[in-house]
This record gives sequence, structure tokens and C-alpha cells, in this order.
Amino acid sequence: QLQLAESGGGSVQTGGSLRLSCAASTVTYRPGCMAWFRQIPGKEREAVASIYSGTMMTYYADSVQGRFTISQDNDKNTISLQMATLKPEDTAMYYCAARDGNRDNCLNPTAARFTYWGQGTQVTVSP
Repeated sequence: QLQLAESGGGSVQTGGSLRLSCAASTVTYRPGCMAWFRQIPGKEREAVASIYSGTMMTYYADSVQGRFTISQDNDKNTISLQMATLKPEDTAMYYCAARDGNRDNCLNPTAARFTYWGQGTQVTVSP
């Protein structure tokens, strides 16, 4: 069983930056795909970014393209999400997720396609 733990959330003003990190609990199992999702109350969990470990190809939602960067550190079994030029609409609970490697599912992420989830970290962007 893979456990994921997010860190780095917080409150910033519009235009600010935050860096989220996600640590996987094991070094013996390396998920083929990891991703960040976000969710606000009453709405579905939406994919923000994903990274396919085999080739390091990435996916970004249109709303964050050019502002967010996902990266993976295999040595430390972690992924990060560098968020810049934050907007109030980025306010949400952010979740780290992982699944086995399947490039198409990884790069077209939906919540239903991911097996493992962290507990989430809150990001709040004030006007």
C-alpha cells in the first residue's frame, strides 16, 4: 500500500507563489504516474498536473499552464508543484495522487483513474 503525504500549502496574496511537495512512503514501489488534483467544496476534483515517470512527460490543465510546474525527484520519491502568479481561483484543497504507469491515462488524468491519494493540503489565495 502506497501512502502519500502532501506539504507546503498555505495562504498567499494574488500574484504570490507556493511550492507543494508530496512524499511517497516507500522506495520499493515507484508509481509510474503521479499527479496533483484540486477540489473546492461542491465541485468535482479536477486534475491540475501530472507526470509520467517513464519519459517525464507532463500534463497541465489549461487554467494553470505557464504558471505551475510539476517535477519529480526519483531519488527522494517525491513530486513537487511549483505554483506562481497565483490567483484567487486557485484556492482549493490540493491532493497528490499516484497510479501505475499507463501513459495515456497519466497524461489524460481524471480522479477515477488514480489509485492512491494523499490527505490534501489547503491553498488559499486572497485578492
